[in-house]
Amino acid sequence: MSAATSGHTAPADLPATLGALRASGHVRRTVKQEVRDTLLRRMRAGEPRFPGIVGFDDTVLPRVERALLAGHDLVLLGERGQGKTRLIRTVSGLLDEWTPVVDGCPINDHPYDPVCTRCRALAAEHGDQLPVSWWHREERYGEKLATPDTGVGDLIGDIDPVKLAEGRSLGDPETVHYGLVPRTNRGVFCLNELPDLAARIQVALLNVLEERDIQIRGYALRLPLDVLLVASANPEDYTNRGRIITPLKDRFGAEVRTHYPPDLSDEIDLVRQEADLPSGAVVPLHLVETVARFTRLVRDSPSVDDRSGVSARFAIAGIETVAASALRRGALTGEDTPVARVCDLPSIVETLQGKVEFEVGEEGRETEVLAHLLRRATADTFRATLGGADLTGLTDLFAEGGTVETGELVSAADLLRGVGPLPGLADLIARLSPDEGTGETPGFAASAVEFALEGLYLNRRLSKDTVRDRTVYRT
Repeated sequence: MSAATSGHTAPADLPATLGALRASGHVRRTVKQEVRDTLLRRMRAGEPRFPGIVGFDDTVLPRVERALLAGHDLVLLGERGQGKTRLIRTVSGLLDEWTPVVDGCPINDHPYDPVCTRCRALAAEHGDQLPVSWWHREERYGEKLATPDTGVGDLIGDIDPVKLAEGRSLGDPETVHYGLVPRTNRGVFCLNELPDLAARIQVALLNVLEERDIQIRGYALRLPLDVLLVASANPEDYTNRGRIITPLKDRFGAEVRTHYPPDLSDEIDLVRQEADLPSGAVVPLHLVETVARFTRLVRDSPSVDDRSGVSARFAIAGIETVAASALRRGALTGEDTPVARVCDLPSIVETLQGKVEFEVGEEGRETEVLAHLLRRATADTFRATLGGADLTGLTDLFAEGGTVETGELVSAADLLRGVGPLPGLADLIARLSPDEGTGETPGFAASAVEFALEGLYLNRRLSKDTVRDRTVYRT
């Protein structure tokens, strides 16, 4: 995108002509120099370099930083849903906030050294009065998903038939329509799922990575490019369905392996950061932890094809579904601020089943496998959060022959009414949601009580009968 079509308005005090730019003392730097200088400055100041990236601090990010400091183009190699594209998009944040371009240039030429035919002619005509525009760093990022139907024209460029129809000759550089890569000149370009790009199209990138220029059809045209190229690839595609051709792999300066969040706390932080919960519904921390544990169990399950991976989007969609289930209950029962409960968890099993690739021998057992893993995750979270809690208030209720009815259409008030006064309820809530600052609100109280009931059931201290959308806990 050129500066003329940018969605940002440059400050009025920036130079508007080539002469004014020179007088301001502006020094031209390449894209990789900008990235290196900003990265070093932030490292020395202890500032965040890749905001929003979770779980890569000690593994992936140091390797990416070394690649960027070395001025290398790089490939991020990892399974689906590991945040490769998210990480790549943060790299553009290391560019200068504003950079000068020749006004209206389709490939964002620097005013000091224009390279396209149009801009060289303008520079010769106007001299120091050459009009200068300013390009914001958010506009200096280009991205393309490498689908099998992607052509050289999409990435590099092709002849523009409209310009030919206007009377220009076939050989005039002005008849070229530039592709995405040259249009991201002086920026960061991301090519997602690179192995899916046909081999003959990958060849077109060889010059970009080595000679740093582009060739378009039979034109005597050499345009030196200033671009940082970052690609992503899935290991399965990398080795089987598709591949990166050897000469192209050789031209990337670095290959960095990504991974799923190594720690449960990272998984929880990622889910809480990325989930877009529907307004009005609340998901307590212990349920976020349960879904995070569930995701990790699915990822490690021998029933699941480990070559395809289990995306972080699995957990994010799970939490959003749990929140939606609570919101539905609130609308049907009249709760003002519905809080998610254990009864909302089973809804994610069928919802998320399509996100998982199972081993061939598990055909027909997919729902059973996921339901079992969800119960394990709930039990693990119960032991981690309430393992040492005093739950005699609840167990005494059942010791006297009491029962508690709950379910996805049972309101928090009805659930608490069935439990009655419960000694130790405040401690129960504090253990499960220490940072929520909610107090003993009915929604959080009901969520805590139901989670404790489910934990007792999973540890065989209670029994449970479920009929449709109603569940009864008893001795």
